[in-house]
Amino acid sequence: MAIAPTTGAKVYIGPTTAASTASAYAALAYKEIKNVETIGGFGDTASVIEFTSLGDARVRKRKGVRNAGDMTITVANDPLDQGQRAVVAAEATEFPYAFKVVLADGADSNDTDSTFYFHALVGGVPLSDLSANEIVKRAFSLLIDSPIIEVPSTAVSGS
Repeated sequence: MAIAPTTGAKVYIGPTTAASTASAYAALAYKEIKNVETIGGFGDTASVIEFTSLGDARVRKRKGVRNAGDMTITVANDPLDQGQRAVVAAEATEFPYAFKVVLADGADSNDTDSTFYFHALVGGVPLSDLSANEIVKRAFSLLIDSPIIEVPSTAVSGS
């Protein structure tokens, strides 16, 4: 599939782990975080290293360290959802947890969907402002602490 809607995307939390390959991440047990409304942007951005040359008055630029960013996941608060409870519990620790984001972008039901794996610390789990005619929400702040491993959508033979 060339393009896909965001509907059907899912987010999962796994254990603390040293996984660093797609197959190691895929072998983990995950809990789906349900009632997700938005998944914030994520992905590597390189910092900029600059050097200013006096001789030719030119700034030279190079790529520095990479930062995968911070992701905010907004959910309708469900105190009975095991995935949400796992994120809240993870916030109380100092450890990075495995996360998995799965898009619904397979061309048809025979194909695989794109999957992203990474480690993140849970930086915050605040409730949203409470006002009339609103759903109670939480904003989970994930501080991504590893490279993001992307396993792109693939067509299964016979599709």
